Amino acid sequence: MLELFSTGLVSLWLTMAGVPDPMRSVNLVAGIDTPWMVVPGTPDPNIQLTLQQYLQQLSRTGLPVSAQGVWLQTGSTFLASNEGTAPLPAASLTKVATSLVALHDLGPDYRFETVVSTTGPIENGVLMGDLVVKGGSDPLMVWEEAIALGNDLNRLGIRKVAGNLIITGNFLMNFETDLQKAGELFKQALDSRLWSEEAEYQYNALPKGTPRPQVAIVGRVQVVTYGIDLLPPQTQLLRHQSLPLVQILKLMNVYSNNVIAESLANFLGGAQYVAQQSALLAGFPQSEILLKNGSGLGVENRISPRAVCAMFAAIQRYVQPRSLTIADLFPISGVDHGGTIDYRKIPSAAVVKTGTLNDVSALAGVLPTRDRGLIWFAIINRGTNLDGLRDQQDALLQALIRQWGTAPSVPVAIAPTTSARTASASLGDTSRNQAVRSAVEVNTYQGN
Repeated sequence: MLELFSTGLVSLWLTMAGVPDPMRSVNLVAGIDTPWMVVPGTPDPNIQLTLQQYLQQLSRTGLPVSAQGVWLQTGSTFLASNEGTAPLPAASLTKVATSLVALHDLGPDYRFETVVSTTGPIENGVLMGDLVVKGGSDPLMVWEEAIALGNDLNRLGIRKVAGNLIITGNFLMNFETDLQKAGELFKQALDSRLWSEEAEYQYNALPKGTPRPQVAIVGRVQVVTYGIDLLPPQTQLLRHQSLPLVQILKLMNVYSNNVIAESLANFLGGAQYVAQQSALLAGFPQSEILLKNGSGLGVENRISPRAVCAMFAAIQRYVQPRSLTIADLFPISGVDHGGTIDYRKIPSAAVVKTGTLNDVSALAGVLPTRDRGLIWFAIINRGTNLDGLRDQQDALLQALIRQWGTAPSVPVAIAPTTSARTASASLGDTSRNQAVRSAVEVNTYQGN
């Protein structure tokens, strides 16, 4: 049996991104920087005043205060709230729940696997049978990965497939979830003579000298969703592994990619499971999270601001002993570019997640301050003036910074374990990330 473990350009990409040895220890602080879910209490009078001023600004634009959710805490200390325990349309803050459950159930190093097999022998460069691709729910099978697979097939001596390309399992290609369409895109990727302009563009972003695969498939793309056992006996050729889950989550959250989020949630067991498990892991009432999907598309996804902070806190507690921080999973203001926080005035070094629907704007995460340490916050606004709502959110965070001062340095508890500069460059330059960004632009900004 010919067997080749393939990770495409994953190892090269990780090296370029400056990802350290996963066993490297990180001296993380505890106490105030390790938050928990908290109950409402007596608000901090200064923060409550700042919050009231924020709400009055929204009220003057005609927005009902009862539709605006805010929760603020530092460590396990309650600071202020408005409708903080009410489940509100959370848009892509839903991805915080998906991230939490994926980390817990799969682990940060989990890799999705795509298996490639054949139903016939290889004779003089021709595969005398079908090429069978069994998807394993890899949400980042994009041009870059498929090109790498094509080159692996070439190295195995395959230049032509006399039979069909058979797609089975849960297979996505370039964020296309329709198996037939995904298979057609994969067939195109394997043969550079068939590349579209988009494929050519993504190839040009790969390292210079990357081979151009040529695997011509004579037959058609055939989707087999059942009866796979009826196919002729198969010989496994390749087991292609995805990026580690922690890297997939970072990409998903920086670009707020809905397809990745949906794929992960479905793989985990569905939206209801994600909701139940996230409440259990983060310790908040089940009534504060109601999910229809794992991405945040639709106002049916409702999460309370307190629950969002509790999920961030649960992620923080989970990753600390694993030599990671939440900055390895979510966008960092002033560092990560090309995603949903571009052109925002969020204070530098804050680690955040955005959310957007036609009448929802949300922002949540952690804000480092000089005097009060890490401030965990969640803001969920209802209203159609999205730019205005974003401006007001940023202004609220800036007001907190003026009150408590800018942290003199990034606290180690929320510092990325990779070089901020290198990580930012890698997020902006690789073809994989161009594909993730393009998927957001082409699909919809809703839920982002």
